[in-house]
Amino acid sequence: MPPVGELVLFALALSGAAVVAGVLAGLFGIGGGAILVPVFYQVFGLIGIDDAVRMHLSVGTSLAIIAPTSVRSFMAHKARGTVDLDLLRSWILPVPCGVIAASLIAASVSSSALRGIFAGIALLLGIRMLLNKQGWRLGADLPPNPVRAMVGALIGLLSGLMGIGGGVLNNTFMTLFGRPVHQAVSTSSGVGVLIAIPGLFGYIWAGWGAAGLPPFSTGYINWVMMAVVIPITLIVAPLGVRLAHALDKRQIEIGFGLFMLLVAARFIFSLI
Repeated sequence: MPPVGELVLFALALSGAAVVAGVLAGLFGIGGGAILVPVFYQVFGLIGIDDAVRMHLSVGTSLAIIAPTSVRSFMAHKARGTVDLDLLRSWILPVPCGVIAASLIAASVSSSALRGIFAGIALLLGIRMLLNKQGWRLGADLPPNPVRAMVGALIGLLSGLMGIGGGVLNNTFMTLFGRPVHQAVSTSSGVGVLIAIPGLFGYIWAGWGAAGLPPFSTGYINWVMMAVVIPITLIVAPLGVRLAHALDKRQIEIGFGLFMLLVAARFIFSLI
């Protein structure tokens, strides 16, 4: 066991990450997984969890936490009337199918491979956040099917592999096709629901019976982490929603982009 002081320090870090994740869930319509996964990875390492399941646990537990957080954020945005419900209805099947595919991949790849996937996507997302221009457009409106369905499945796949709510990906998609940023953020909270619920069950299945899991785990979901983080994220998510409708988020996007680049560098370094 690590020293008590280190456990207290990481407990504080975990609580702080939960606050940031909850605010980001409302502010960007994301689930906060980009914050939680690297923190979970460090905490699981501190308490001696086997490296073979450490990253899988981090991603799976993050998705499980995103489920209630996204629902809370979605209901708050929906009450403001800014959610594109038609897009969400069109993605009821494609997004979960992408998440299920991610669970199948997670069940068969190593921890190193999963870290490499996370690092690669985090690097691209960080660059996207830093270079994002509000005026960039690919079209005047969202594309119809089958392109729309393919994008939904891709968002589900990438988000399921990273343990994130898909907000950054959906925000990019919607704003590139002329949708207002506030509508994109609001709708992303609903996308998070479509990702997190099948992701929770998918990672339970993927890790069922895996060796080296810590106590109070079902598959790649650790219920202790959930019990610590979920109450905090649920409390602070509405604050992020209020900020989303009150702030110019460009500076926050830059800060989040830099954070993603640091996370990518951390996981790349772990592979060397």
